[in-house]
Amino acid sequence: MARDPNVPDEFNVYTLVILRRPADSPNLPEEELDRLQSLHLAHRAELREQGLIVANGPFLEQSDESLRGMSIFTCDLVEAARLNELDPLVIAGRLAYEVMEWWIAADTLAFPSGNAPEDRRSLPED
Repeated sequence: MARDPNVPDEFNVYTLVILRRPADSPNLPEEELDRLQSLHLAHRAELREQGLIVANGPFLEQSDESLRGMSIFTCDLVEAARLNELDPLVIAGRLAYEVMEWWIAADTLAFPSGNAPEDRRSLPED
């Protein structure tokens, strides 16, 4: 079977992390939530400074209110999961995360920081 001409020859592979508020998220005092949020933002900012996150931010209007935000990592799934385990809001049980590979046509998405995943792949032949 011939390869579909609409399928790119190469893909850049990022790791996508979706942050979600778990159903059993603990209720915490407002001042503790503010403190944890500040630590969460500092953690994400540090990962961005290190070039491990190229974009991230909150969801403000969505059909599922448990969805809180998204980050695009340049590292692999295992490392992204490890880094999310260190997030203060994850540690406190206020956030959970889902990690997945995101394949996009090579060189179709750029970030101002210039950080790109080193992982470039082709789809396996059927």
